[in-house]
Amino acid sequence: MKKVLVTSRSFGKTSPKPFEVLEAAGIEYTLMGADFDQEKFKEVIHEYDALIIGAHPFYPEDMQRCKNLKIIAKHGAGLDNIYLDDAKKLGIRVTNVPAMNANAVADLAFAHILNISRGISITNERVHKGEWKTFIGKDVFEKTLGLIGFGAIAKNVARRAKGFSMQVLVYDPFITEVPEEFKDFVTLADLDTVTEESDIISIHVPLTDSTKYLFNKERIMKMKKEAYLVNTGRGGIIHEQDLYECMKNGHLGGCAVDVTEQEPIEKDSPLLELENFVVTAHIGMYSMEAINAVSVVCAENVAKMLNGEEPRFIIV
Repeated sequence: MKKVLVTSRSFGKTSPKPFEVLEAAGIEYTLMGADFDQEKFKEVIHEYDALIIGAHPFYPEDMQRCKNLKIIAKHGAGLDNIYLDDAKKLGIRVTNVPAMNANAVADLAFAHILNISRGISITNERVHKGEWKTFIGKDVFEKTLGLIGFGAIAKNVARRAKGFSMQVLVYDPFITEVPEEFKDFVTLADLDTVTEESDIISIHVPLTDSTKYLFNKERIMKMKKEAYLVNTGRGGIIHEQDLYECMKNGHLGGCAVDVTEQEPIEKDSPLLELENFVVTAHIGMYSMEAINAVSVVCAENVAKMLNGEEPRFIIV
């Protein structure tokens, strides 16, 4: 019997259907997500024909020991924890699940925008401490939203922004024309224009050599003094020490992130001292609907690959 190791913590959490797909294909599954241990993973991965992987890294030296591994199915869209060149050399298929979590992540991004603009988290924490104090926030209505990247998630954020009569500036070097749906409220611009003219900036790009620390001290200081910064993309795009220094000195109205350079964020991170810094625990895709959709596609891709068919969303 073919075997798949599942190291994603959220695989199949909201529905039995992903497991039913594997069982129907005659595939035995082992769940390691809830108590994942990197050393244990290294010891056993060579025994499996397939891997459904979450956010943990899969190093090349461990890949090379996997003589039977046919497919790495990423439970999500981001691929920064998978060494694609090595997988390709070893003849291992890599798939992901793009766009199916786009609404879930867009919802969270816009929730963060509303939260930091109106001080929802701040006032909630104050009330829990017995402090009934007014917080004067800012309207989101008719503000300028800057989007870094314009993929499926960013497009969904733009759709939500339209409901607030926002004008949207987009920086995406891979796009030359705004799709027809967005032409009445979205404008393509260079990075400096988006940085300097936006009231709120939301980041929606992968972590690459070109986006690493894209928002460093120099770029953050180009933002409006009272602007807000949101990141639901990847940790490492914002330079966290630079962010802290800028915010500590009164630059930026607030920042909200769902991703950090190190996850979980270090308990002694100076950013956690700042009342207007909001962080969630990488929950972007964690809606019931998104988890189920992504889990089913991963299961189907594993079933197809191990039964001699081509899976969907092939990366290499």
